[in-house]
This record gives sequence, C-alpha cells and structure tokens, in this order.
Amino acid sequence: MRSPISIFTQRQIFQSIKEKLFKTPWHSFISLILIYLIFKFFIPFFNWAIIDASFIGESRSSCHPDGACWVFIAKKINQFIYGFYPEKEIWRLNLVFIGFFLSLVFLKFVKKSLQKSITFFLLLGFPILSFILLRGGFFGLTSVDTSSWGGLSLTLIIAAVGIVGSLPLGILLALGRRSTLPVIKTLCILFIEFWRGVPLITVLFMSSVMLPLFLPEGINIDKLLRALIGVVLFSSAYMAEVIRGGLQGLSKGQYEASEALGLNYWKKMRLVILPQALRLVIPGIVNTFIGLFKDTTLVLVIGLFDLLGMVQAATTDPEWLGYSTEGYLFAGFGFWIFCFAMSRFSHKLETNHVNPY
Repeated sequence: MRSPISIFTQRQIFQSIKEKLFKTPWHSFISLILIYLIFKFFIPFFNWAIIDASFIGESRSSCHPDGACWVFIAKKINQFIYGFYPEKEIWRLNLVFIGFFLSLVFLKFVKKSLQKSITFFLLLGFPILSFILLRGGFFGLTSVDTSSWGGLSLTLIIAAVGIVGSLPLGILLALGRRSTLPVIKTLCILFIEFWRGVPLITVLFMSSVMLPLFLPEGINIDKLLRALIGVVLFSSAYMAEVIRGGLQGLSKGQYEASEALGLNYWKKMRLVILPQALRLVIPGIVNTFIGLFKDTTLVLVIGLFDLLGMVQAATTDPEWLGYSTEGYLFAGFGFWIFCFAMSRFSHKLETNHVNPY
C-alpha cells in the first residue's frame, strides 16, 4: 500500500508537469514536438556519442562500429591544438598562452594604479615578445616559419590580434566619422564603407595572392602577417559602426556638460563620452568579437591551417578515413566553448556596469 506522502508527491509532480508543459493546447503541441525530437534524435545521438563510443585505443581497430570513435581525436589532439609546430618547440606555445592567461588573472587582483601599466604591456609589449618567442631566430631559439603554425593555437593568435587591433582602430574611426572636419570625416566614411562592402574571404585572398604582386622585388611580407593586417582592418570597420551607435545613443547633455567643465576634445572623449558609449554597446562589441573568432576559419583559403583546417587535414589521413563527423564535432565544440565564454564575459560586464539611461 502506498503511503499518503508518496501519493501526494506524485500528484505534485504531475500537476507541475501539466502546468509547465500542457497548460494550453499550444503549449501541449510544442511539448509533444520537443518530446518527439528528443526521442528521435537526441537519444540516438547520445547512444552514439557516449554509450557505444570508443574512448581508448591505439588505432581504428579499437573503435566500435556502431559508436563514435573518439580515439581519432585522442591520437590527433596535438595536431588539432599545435598544428605542424615542431614537437620539441611546443613549450614555447604553451609558455605564451599560459603567460597571457596568468597576466589576465594578475590584472584582476592588482591595484588600480598598476592595472594601466599591465594593460599597456599586454597591448603592446606582450605581442612583440610572443612573436619573438614563437617565430624564433633570436636568443638561440630555433626559427619556426609561420607556415608551421596551425590548429587551435593559430585560431587564438588570429582572434587575439584581431580583437586587440580592431577595438582601438574602430574607436578612432567612429570618432573620425562623427568629426566636424570634412576631410577626416570623408576618409573615415570611405574606409568604413569600403571594408564593410567586401567579404573577408576576398580580403584574405587579395592579401595573400595579389598584394605580393605590387611589392618591390626582393620585399616579401609574411603570409600570416598579411592575413592579420587584413583581419584587423576588416573587423575595425564593423567595430567602428558599433561604437558609433553608442556615441549616438548618449544624450546631448553629456557632451554639453563635459564642454562646460572646460575639457578639450580628447579629455572629453576619454573621461566622459567613451566610457559611457562603450558600456551601451558592450553586447555589440562582444558580438563582433565572436563573429571575428568564427571567421578565423577562412584563413584556410590562403593555406593557413587553423583548428577547422587541421580537422579537415586529419580526416584525409588514410588510417582515419570515415571519422570526419567526430572531427567536426570536436571543432564545433571547441569554437562553442570560446564563444560561450566571451558571451558570459559580456553578460558579466553588463551586470557590473549598470546603464543609467
């Protein structure tokens, strides 16, 4: 015989399910569709990816024919992360990324008087030191050509340079487009509209194939450097329009109040206008960063193998033919992790800086 307590609990559960899933005919219809999709697709996928999957092994013979072969990912993980970077020199890549993340953590806990110095170092000094360490050829370090860079590390390098470079350039372009000086305003408008009017894949192709044709004989700019410059210029145009929206969103009184304090143009922008304008468009800025991070996959067209490019290259290995699904799932999950982290960081910034308007 069931106890009255268990019967009461069951009634509560059924009542809660009825109110949340079958409250109205429309809710019932949507709930039934979702339940059908879960049983039709999610459960078979879960069985394939987890229950019947193979996680440990040395070759494809260790993989279960009815499940996912994550052994493929385990055997190729170094290639997916480091590309063709020499195995003996991987410690240089690890040192750069560990140093970068430790600097960000250190930046959060130091005094405000030191934060500006550390930020300045991260924006200017750290990229130079990182390039010297990764490229080598100095201080006894083995030279590693940028054509050997690849995988997730190359994706992070391109995204980091694009983000760090496009934000300040986008701010200057946004201010220039709102300038009262006709020449500066016209040049900024032309720059923004030009870069917004061409796809990034065209920019990368032109930087890799066409630009060397116009350089003097004997001068050769590194392919990765050309791609980085193209990514920064392309992204800065979109960033400029996002920031311009924030500048236009401020009330006219903010401009008048800063002028009444006797501040010159640059002090007015740095101390009053830009801090408020950037807070207004934090979601738009981070959205642009997320788009830039995903667009790094386009560097494959110029022969640079990012994470997705490395996955595609690995799936052509005769030993692992037929396991492209696992590779693409791994790449997609990797991109999702970083994009989701940026999204949560954006949410945290929004909640910490409440918009007064």
